[in-house]
Amino acid sequence: MKIPTRALPLMIRVYKKIFPRVHIELNLWREKAKAIPNQELRTQALASIQAKTFHCEGGGIYSLLAKDQWEEAIRFIVAYQTISDYLDNLCDRSTSMDPKDFKMLHEAMVDALTPTNQVKDYYYFRKDKDDGGYLRSLVLTCQDVLGQSSNYQISQSYTTTLGQLYSDLQVHKHVREEERIPRLKHWHQNHQSKCPQLEWYEFSASTGSTLGIYCLVSYTLSGNMTDQLAEQIDQSYFPYMQGLHILLDYYIDQEEDEEEGDLNFCSYYEHEDRMRERFVYFVNETNRSIKNLPNRAFHQMVHEGLVGMYLADHKVKALDHAKSFVKSLLRASGKKATFFYLNTKVYNRIRANQS
Repeated sequence: MKIPTRALPLMIRVYKKIFPRVHIELNLWREKAKAIPNQELRTQALASIQAKTFHCEGGGIYSLLAKDQWEEAIRFIVAYQTISDYLDNLCDRSTSMDPKDFKMLHEAMVDALTPTNQVKDYYYFRKDKDDGGYLRSLVLTCQDVLGQSSNYQISQSYTTTLGQLYSDLQVHKHVREEERIPRLKHWHQNHQSKCPQLEWYEFSASTGSTLGIYCLVSYTLSGNMTDQLAEQIDQSYFPYMQGLHILLDYYIDQEEDEEEGDLNFCSYYEHEDRMRERFVYFVNETNRSIKNLPNRAFHQMVHEGLVGMYLADHKVKALDHAKSFVKSLLRASGKKATFFYLNTKVYNRIRANQS
């Protein structure tokens, strides 16, 4: 499969091939989730698929980099993202506040990236345990895809580092409210040499994305992975592309998170102007960091697509100063971001009418 270098052919390919394949994979996991014996685990598994389909759709775009192995890339991306969204629901809506519980659950994220690891009892520290093998199946699917790739060992150290950072974030952000910020600040201090230019909440946001993993895995499946490319992807995606991704995610969820009492990294900016200034900084640094990657046009479109698609979300309308914020970011991101912004608004309207 050729990688489109222009926005319109990319979107046509995505809507005609990528999204339908993503939905086929998601429907398989939905059926498995319906068969989970434990009611609480079943509820959270189904809710995570229902509410967060767009995470798998967005991640699925990276399968284009896998070329002829694009369907295997989607199989991995959907399974890995489903683990992420399911565990996020378990931690967000859980009665547990035990960091040992959250750490054990997220061992699944690292095991999924390590084909030689044995699956564990990820529910060891919680009373709801019987998922009928659902989480185990997700982990084994990821391991199966990666285990069949002859050159995964080239990128594995990078994927597992990103996976571990993601897992650490989920532990720190879900503990008791009074412990969250001290833990996150201390964690940031331990990693500050990697990203000295970022505030603790910006560093935390940068660890909360799976895009770098999907990029590394898709290139690996294409057979084109080298030591140099793996390092280049890691440096290009972390922290800026990933940070921009998650900051946008938190931006659109501000009102919802305030109502639910959930942690939102955007709330730690001193004021609206400072937040806008830092978002533009992340846009500019993302542009700079991805320009030396192969398939630069693809990565640029993903970057512009992130900005356009998130800002087109219906939740943005309810936010203060949203109109000027959207204008500033679209201006900084370029004309294609506006194309994706308008395209996503139309797509969301069509999907809303169909449901």
